[in-house]
Amino acid sequence: MPPTALAALQRSISEWQKLLGPLLTEVAQRQLADFGHLSADTKDDGSLITACDRWSDARLVEALTQCCPQAGILSEEGNNDLPPQPWAWVLDPLDGTTNFACGIPHWAISLALLHHGVPVLGWLEIPPLQQRVIAVRGEGATLNGSRLAAPRATLRPTSCASLCTRSMVVLQRLHQRPFPCKLRMFGVASLNLLGVALGQTLSALECTPKIWDIAAAWLILEELGCVLQPLLEAPFPARPGDALARRSYPLLAAANAELQLAFQPWANALVAPQG
Repeated sequence: MPPTALAALQRSISEWQKLLGPLLTEVAQRQLADFGHLSADTKDDGSLITACDRWSDARLVEALTQCCPQAGILSEEGNNDLPPQPWAWVLDPLDGTTNFACGIPHWAISLALLHHGVPVLGWLEIPPLQQRVIAVRGEGATLNGSRLAAPRATLRPTSCASLCTRSMVVLQRLHQRPFPCKLRMFGVASLNLLGVALGQTLSALECTPKIWDIAAAWLILEELGCVLQPLLEAPFPARPGDALARRSYPLLAAANAELQLAFQPWANALVAPQG
């Protein structure tokens, strides 16, 4: 979608930074203060949630509603149906709750703005690293205000790729085929994908990410020319009214088309029918 097709909420990276920066800083500081001091509850789906998840969700939803009343909100901890409005926020207030609850300093706040179901703003706030990555459709992406370039990645045995927990099964399904590089598993879908965009990893294979896990990172990867390959259903454009709490979007992200081909066998193994 060209920038000229966007309506009232379209802003530049610098404008979004001014508008939302203080809010995301506030939430990040609260999360850092709570880190290591909270216990977690178990949700119906077996995942964890803390009081900090709930507070972060409530604070972000309140502020986004006030600053952009024309946009609906879809949140992991709140409304799971894509709102009917042309503009909709997609929010994961604390992606990596298991890490957060277990004292592992690796998590993110993931925020995306969709226009007619397509991400036009992607924002990843990474409190433990004090990093902020913002992308606007057609404008590229920045890290802490500095413009990011497309990753220049080459397959070497010492390079790294990431697998999520549930995609580790591909190593058994292709046990006769050596994996082409080193493996890393960080436990945060948005940051696994971001690692490809930043040139930290060559590829990322995600088995069961939800739309709030991937919406922000998706646009960041697109703006940096990376490859995003849905392995089943494509997440975008999302349709108003879609109930997304139980819908997953297996995908392969790669720094370029050559690397996509290199990791394609493991992506195929993830979704291949098992006899």
